[in-house]
Amino acid sequence: VLYLLHHEDIADTLILDYIQEVNVLMRSSGVLMHISSLPSPYGIGTMGKEARKFVHFLKKSGQSYWQVLPICPTSYGDSPYQSFSSFAGNPYFIDLDALCRQKLLTEQECGAYDWGRDVTQVDYGALYESRYPLLHKAFERFQKKIPKDYAKFCKEQQDWLEDYALFMALKDAHGGVSWSEWEPELKKRDKDAVDRAKQELAGEIEFWKMLQYLFYRQWRQLKKYANDKGVRMIGDVPIYVAMDSADVWANPEQFYLDGDLLPIDVAGCPPDAFSEDGQLWGNPLFRWDVMKKDQYQWWTKRLEKTAKLFDVIRIDHFRGFDSYYAIPYGDDTARNGEWRQGPGIELFQVIEKKLGRLDIIAEDLGFLTDSVRKMLSDSGYPGMKLIQFAFDTREDGDYLPHNYTRNSVVYAGTHDNDTIIGWMKTAPKASVAFAKEYLQLNRREGYHWGVMRSVWSSVSDLAVVTMQDLLGLASSARMNTPSTLGENWMWRMKPDAIDTKLVKKVRKQVELYGRLPKEPEA
Repeated sequence: VLYLLHHEDIADTLILDYIQEVNVLMRSSGVLMHISSLPSPYGIGTMGKEARKFVHFLKKSGQSYWQVLPICPTSYGDSPYQSFSSFAGNPYFIDLDALCRQKLLTEQECGAYDWGRDVTQVDYGALYESRYPLLHKAFERFQKKIPKDYAKFCKEQQDWLEDYALFMALKDAHGGVSWSEWEPELKKRDKDAVDRAKQELAGEIEFWKMLQYLFYRQWRQLKKYANDKGVRMIGDVPIYVAMDSADVWANPEQFYLDGDLLPIDVAGCPPDAFSEDGQLWGNPLFRWDVMKKDQYQWWTKRLEKTAKLFDVIRIDHFRGFDSYYAIPYGDDTARNGEWRQGPGIELFQVIEKKLGRLDIIAEDLGFLTDSVRKMLSDSGYPGMKLIQFAFDTREDGDYLPHNYTRNSVVYAGTHDNDTIIGWMKTAPKASVAFAKEYLQLNRREGYHWGVMRSVWSSVSDLAVVTMQDLLGLASSARMNTPSTLGENWMWRMKPDAIDTKLVKKVRKQVELYGRLPKEPEA
């Protein structure tokens, strides 16, 4: 040890060799499939029986990871990346069958509501009109026999739960309008006004707390079930939060707002080869100077809570921590924005000092600079590789598989991309021809299997494919088309989509390319 302390160059080499050995043991694969996409008789996937069946599929097919999208409650547009809270769980994912077993509901009550007519699509309108009245029935029975651990849960989560429950109760009382349109005293959280609201809306506040209790309880049970089967959960953390959220309402000093609590500038992406107007996301920006002064407490709490829900955290738009694009509030395009400096690696150094080393995947797709690459390198987090980008002439990144490094996660596509079959039909002919030549694709194998073969055979430690691609689905199964509203986040898997043939085929590929989980020694 003393010798190594005096010979740092040798020590560094030995450490790198050790990390590489560890990474060899971590070579693995997973499937991207959101909770909402699971089959269910009640309009949307839940954390119930079908989720456990999916875990069983992952286990049997040799997968080590289940990646989901953000599990927070969705707001306008139904996007999991625009949520009413960064800490709350989506009430739609609460399994109704479990509530029936707890005698909070009956099967007759669950079957009496309209959940939509297409089992392959989520009907969010029908869901909104049906789910909450039904859950209010459960709340009436819940109040008559409150579980012993309910008070403990509320105390453990009070640093976000109190604000969230009050926010949702107030939002309902105001007909669902954004908090920026509430009375000035509630908008600015005047103490007397807030205290009155807590008294007047006590029942509704408890309703929203109950939903979170039920969600967290079911999520922890599902995660334990998955972990016991050797499947780890990958969660997704959007970099930004929605303006109409409990996060911004309860912590306005952390965001770039004016004296009337309206955004000064908002988030988005500049014009590029994909969009001549850029992307206008509209999220409020963080006041990184304020966050730095309090040692990034809000972000620390956010990742601390998330790390308790998932085994691995994917951080969306990682490059935005190095520099971010700011667009004047009120603009209808992203053309007039400008780049500004973010907190950089300091944020993650502070968080690691407080929480220890977290398992994080950095979504480093898009326009990258040398400083972004350095931040990723300094963090040590694996970045993302996207095979669809490798053949797009508008992309200048190193997405061709021969450029990959082991410390990375490779995807054929993500929730923002078309399915492989859809991409083969809609991409420029030159891009498709290049992909066929480079990846040695052919119809007999199936284009989607050829692309996934390239994902699994790559050098990247972790390989992830979407469930839509495993099923060989077309563009109609696409999860999201960026910068569009409507027809997104709706895809659902048919109840009989997975069969023994698929399980065996996937497992064979995973085993062939050395990604099969190693069974623990007796």
